[in-house]
Amino acid sequence: MDTTPQDAAVTTGGRAGDIVQLRLPAAGAYLSVLRTATAGLAARLHFTLDEIEDLRIAVDEACAMLLTSAVPGADLECEFALSPDVVKVSVTVLTLDGAEPSRDTFSWTVLTALAGGVSSRVDADGRVTIELEKRREQFDPAEGGAPDARPGARDAVLPPDTADAGTVGTP
Repeated sequence: MDTTPQDAAVTTGGRAGDIVQLRLPAAGAYLSVLRTATAGLAARLHFTLDEIEDLRIAVDEACAMLLTSAVPGADLECEFALSPDVVKVSVTVLTLDGAEPSRDTFSWTVLTALAGGVSSRVDADGRVTIELEKRREQFDPAEGGAPDARPGARDAVLPPDTADAGTVGTP
């Protein structure tokens, strides 16, 4: 696994507006690392447990779609763009055929249902990217709702003493 200076967004405060990049071998054995990172980043943005799980499954499904046509020995690149209510995830891999995933498949339907916004593209080198956009559910305080009162709110994911810590895993 390769880390770059841009990966520092996680360790320097995890602020909304950060970009987090991961590069992993394009092999199913490494997807658990990506699923864990996905869940951790969504939790830091106060997504509910259901929203976190939906995003985690969507990222896993997008990767599975790409790995079927990945060039042997290629890297899977993942970028998370974090904002207060949205996580945008792009997963990219060099493929054998340079073809976009079919949009009339069950897998694409699952992605759309779980992530909301889904798109794909291919660059000139045959690198295929699937982009996901997951929005945090909004609650109207006038209707008696508040983000902290949501079922599965972030405190169920991160203990109160670490929820706002500046470094992942450090109280």
